[in-house]
Amino acid sequence: MTNAGALTIRIVVTGPECTGKTTLAGLLAERFGAQWIPEAARAYAAARPGRNLAVDDVEPIARLHMANEGAVLSGVSAARLLFLDTDLLSTVAYSRHYYGASSEWLEGEARSRIGALYLLCEPDLPWTADGIRDRPSNHRRMFAHFEHVLGEFGASVRIIGGEGDARTAAAERAVAGVLAGRAMTTHVALGLDTR
Repeated sequence: MTNAGALTIRIVVTGPECTGKTTLAGLLAERFGAQWIPEAARAYAAARPGRNLAVDDVEPIARLHMANEGAVLSGVSAARLLFLDTDLLSTVAYSRHYYGASSEWLEGEARSRIGALYLLCEPDLPWTADGIRDRPSNHRRMFAHFEHVLGEFGASVRIIGGEGDARTAAAERAVAGVLAGRAMTTHVALGLDTR
């Protein structure tokens, strides 16, 4: 990752399909005046209509995500906050779910890019078909799978549920908490702690 990427606070919106991730990532980016990166797997699948994804698509999806993230971070050298509509840990979760495993390469890349916070979206929104989503009946199982993968990788997770403004407000509070924590850490490191 670039130096800008190392300085950027990365907030990842993740979870099973049809849990409002894209909407939430966009709203949070707007609310906090930050950039956001759309889901690479969705863009990859949309570019291949009528074709089911296979295990051979996992690495290209991961590389597309990495390229998209790299482009944003190299283009905005002063970026301090970035929202991601899924990341490589999401790719690990989906790869394990659909194909039974994920590669050592993917897991290594995911581990090296752990976000500051993962907003794990509850599967409490109505499922809506869109031509790409394919699992309307296993939301709870996928949610538990995501919880397991995030825990295994030691990610900092906040579960986000509810609908509409309540969902967005819960996510905003979680992000604000991370930002406040980072500010306090910086003040303490600089000897500015006012306690």
